[in-house]
Amino acid sequence: MLVEVAPLERGPIQEVIRATARLEAELEVQVLARTANRVVELLTEEGMHVEQGQVLLRLQDDIQRSAVAKAQARVEKARAEFQRLQALYDQNLISEQVYTDQKFELRQLELALEDAQRELEFTRVRAPIAGTVTQRYVKVGDLVNVGQRLFDIIDFDSLVARVYVPDKYLPVLATNQVARVKPTALAGQEFEGYVARISPVVDARTGTVKVTVAFHDVGPLRPGMYVEVELVTALHPNALRIPKRALVYDEDQRFVYRLKPDNTVERLPVEEVLSDRFYVEPAGGFAEGDLIVVAGQTGLRHGAKVRVLGRDEPPPAAGGTNAVTLHAAEAAETATPADTASAAEPGS
Repeated sequence: MLVEVAPLERGPIQEVIRATARLEAELEVQVLARTANRVVELLTEEGMHVEQGQVLLRLQDDIQRSAVAKAQARVEKARAEFQRLQALYDQNLISEQVYTDQKFELRQLELALEDAQRELEFTRVRAPIAGTVTQRYVKVGDLVNVGQRLFDIIDFDSLVARVYVPDKYLPVLATNQVARVKPTALAGQEFEGYVARISPVVDARTGTVKVTVAFHDVGPLRPGMYVEVELVTALHPNALRIPKRALVYDEDQRFVYRLKPDNTVERLPVEEVLSDRFYVEPAGGFAEGDLIVVAGQTGLRHGAKVRVLGRDEPPPAAGGTNAVTLHAAEAAETATPADTASAAEPGS
């Protein structure tokens, strides 16, 4: 049988858990109006970065300013009256009840002033978090009501991917593990993340554990992107690697065929230590440089005689029948006695 072989080599191999998710921001808020009035000035726009506490817009504030002035006047009057009664109380010229009532009234008016000042402050709509304005829902001249949605703000640095992995992987999961994130919208690009949190409970319905993957640098990643996530649970930087395309499956066991010096093959079981998408690291029984059959192994048997593509058999020519005939003629002209003897061996 004609086979293709490849030597075993060493290299890095990683064991990963694969999952998919959509990116979402952990810090995302809706900015709501806390007082009613008309918009007189917009100080930010969609796509702008804002700091926490920065003023986003101003509402008309004449009503609130008038309320503050009235409350301030009442407080000043009550404070003067309280000071007068306190002097009389210190001289025992008024009862304690009169003094206490005036003190209580002054406190009530001071609280009313604080409420009026707060209402005035609400005419300056401020950002509750630092982030990027992603939506604006009002324009200058709009009349807004209490509780009306004005802006959406998202902190892109808080982007995470929440993936759900089977609970059997719990023993190999740990915080700060490396995660590779590949967004489908940015083909060919890969971003490095890390495991920020692992849920302490298992979902009884699905048998999965929630793993939160965060980023040190989000770059062009945006909320809502669909991503493929690979959690790196183990890394062997200098492992002996068997290509997965060399594996032959027999029920629940895996085997490979190794080429021997006499051009026969031996079937060897493969016990896995670690595996990734392309390679398997065997537990033992193999050495660097071993020639492993990677193509043509279907139908092979232990001890079978084989021809090796590129060594005992030339590769197919690309020029059709004439090119094959010419290649065969050239091979006959350059063949050595050893080649002829090898070709004459039975079972080749």
